[in-house]
Amino acid sequence: MTTLKLYNTKTRTKEDFAPIDPDNVRMYVCGPTVYDRAHLGNARPVIVFDVLYRLLRHVYGEDHVTYVRNFTDVDDKINARAAESGRPIGEITAETAQWFLDDMAAVGALEPNAMPRATQYIGQMIEMITELIARDHAYEAEGHVLFAVESYQEYGALSGRSVEDMIAGARVEVAPYKRNPMDFVLWKPSSDDLPGWDSPWGRGRPGWHIECSAMAHDLLGARFDIHGGGIDLQFPHHENEIAQSRCAGHGFANVWMHNEMLQVEGKKMSKSLGNFFTVRDLLDKGVPGEVVRMVMLSTHYRKPMDWTEEKRAQAKHRLTRWYRATQSVDAAPTLDSKVVEPLLEDLNTVGFLKNLNDLFVTGRFDQLKAGMEFIGFTGESAETLMEEAKRMLFEAVDVTGLLHDQAENADPKVKIGALLRRWQILREAKDWAAADELKSRLEEAGLKLSASKDGPNAEATDAFDPAKLEALK
Repeated sequence: MTTLKLYNTKTRTKEDFAPIDPDNVRMYVCGPTVYDRAHLGNARPVIVFDVLYRLLRHVYGEDHVTYVRNFTDVDDKINARAAESGRPIGEITAETAQWFLDDMAAVGALEPNAMPRATQYIGQMIEMITELIARDHAYEAEGHVLFAVESYQEYGALSGRSVEDMIAGARVEVAPYKRNPMDFVLWKPSSDDLPGWDSPWGRGRPGWHIECSAMAHDLLGARFDIHGGGIDLQFPHHENEIAQSRCAGHGFANVWMHNEMLQVEGKKMSKSLGNFFTVRDLLDKGVPGEVVRMVMLSTHYRKPMDWTEEKRAQAKHRLTRWYRATQSVDAAPTLDSKVVEPLLEDLNTVGFLKNLNDLFVTGRFDQLKAGMEFIGFTGESAETLMEEAKRMLFEAVDVTGLLHDQAENADPKVKIGALLRRWQILREAKDWAAADELKSRLEEAGLKLSASKDGPNAEATDAFDPAKLEALK
């Protein structure tokens, strides 16, 4: 029996994963607030939990996993964007939600089984808020409904902080109608120019936290297996989700998983630092989505990830070599279970990629292709990467100029020099297959090749035939 171990943020331990129902493994991941393009940091949880989704499907079967990721389409940021642009809110959220799906598809993410929008579940939110009031866990004040934090004894267990510490370290909304500074909004009034729905407490709209509790309960049941998201959501969003769901009589999630934050060149991504960019920015600059995915997977999800140009170049180089090696493999076989083993240890994508590279080095290209497809490298970028690699190689050795010189000079040494430079660059790029093929062709022409720290050398043997160089381009 395959054993999957996952780090549970709530218990702060790595645990053997035991689904409530192996025939329906259920996972909820907090999705985006749709008012703009997804930035690079937004892509990290999508990729992390896409890998977990793929792994769960591998272990339990494709038809036995339910993955839900929501869209927040009612929010003050969306209202502000509509006010400044003059565009209807529904038009903005529809457009940006599709942007998100397109960009996440470009980085290799599968679509979840369900992608509910908050505005589709207002009735369920009102029902849950009504239940919280009836159980004395929420109260109405000046058109608002607030959750009473002091009514839930375990508040703070997920983040490991006391209420006093959270008040001291958090930006809490100061309002005269709150009984406790940490009490959070479940429902708030809407003016005529803002989105609103009729409720027992007047026309209004939901707070942010209640939407995920209501949607998860409706789609996955009172208790489900995994809840995921970025570590920035641990408090207050996930802390509040647990409180309101448990107080409404629901068991909620058994396992909580959080990915760490993303930096750019060692610094927090920020518009003020000039290092803020969206996934679409990268795609438009010619960075393939699969390269973005490779960089993300090269750091374990529970460690901070630093996006650097060096890592981007390394990821691009690695993918190019792998695609070149697997281009002649027609159909990937079943993946060797040993290759997958690192992922069973709390999604160790670093170890999994190492296994794939070992397959590349040892020439097991059919298994390499199977592993690439398993982790989400399905070939979308293959042609682009290999064509670019060929173009860069051609430019680097300036073959056109050198062969022109050879035609003018009629000295085979000039052409040999060009070919040696090509051989050197192939070796530096670790494209061993192409380098060995070129070496073999040169040796067939009667040259003996060697490499030293000063560069490559060619020595003519008695069998050297300049005419055989003509076929080499």
